[in-house]
Amino acid sequence: MTVYFIGAGPGDPELITVKGQRLIRSCPVIIYAGSLVPTAVLQGHTADQVINSAELHLQQIIDLIQAAHARGQDVARVHSGDPSLYGAIGEQIRHLKALGIPFQIIPGVTATAACAALLGAELTLPDISQTVILTRYATQSPMPKGEELASLAQHGATMAIHLGVQHLPKILDELLPHYGADCPIAVVHRASWPDQDYVVGTLADIVDKVAAKGFRRTALILVGRVLGSDVFGESALYRAGHAHVYRP
Repeated sequence: MTVYFIGAGPGDPELITVKGQRLIRSCPVIIYAGSLVPTAVLQGHTADQVINSAELHLQQIIDLIQAAHARGQDVARVHSGDPSLYGAIGEQIRHLKALGIPFQIIPGVTATAACAALLGAELTLPDISQTVILTRYATQSPMPKGEELASLAQHGATMAIHLGVQHLPKILDELLPHYGADCPIAVVHRASWPDQDYVVGTLADIVDKVAAKGFRRTALILVGRVLGSDVFGESALYRAGHAHVYRP
């Protein structure tokens, strides 16, 4: 018996790996995060038991897994995006290790990747940014020391900020000294869902644009010079005259 932590992707039911889909369709027990995972992801399943974990607390989830383990049944534990990023699987894994229950993590498409696809953007352009910082805005729980937005912004790298659209003005206060008022920024609402939407602007004008759209939750903030420049060098990989093992 194995628990499979499966990344269902950002919302589009087709943005799931072949392996993830196969396991969802074959596991006799499915526990899925119904607040973020569309039920269409479960289409074709043959499970005896399908449970929405949005209605449960941690111990109830572990109890369900334990019961399945006692019956010798595999469990598809389905999370949105990639489960290793803000998936709250670490606390579940800690329990499974203590109980001696085997598990595997099946990666998924991240919200950041879905936003970049919608914007038609590469997040790592030569000469502009070769680093992507994935982070969140601290509200109820503080960030670890050194991971405050102002500290991360000093790098000037492409940044994806989760859970922050309601606090956009405060976020901009921390970003402005390091990115500048003319730096491009995008706020993407429910990337890859049928009602996906986005707005692009600069740090100087994005607040009014987001307010006009009415985005209040389930949105990702992307900031960085990669979003607004066509002036950058070509990668060495495809540059004529650059030799490598496949192109002597």
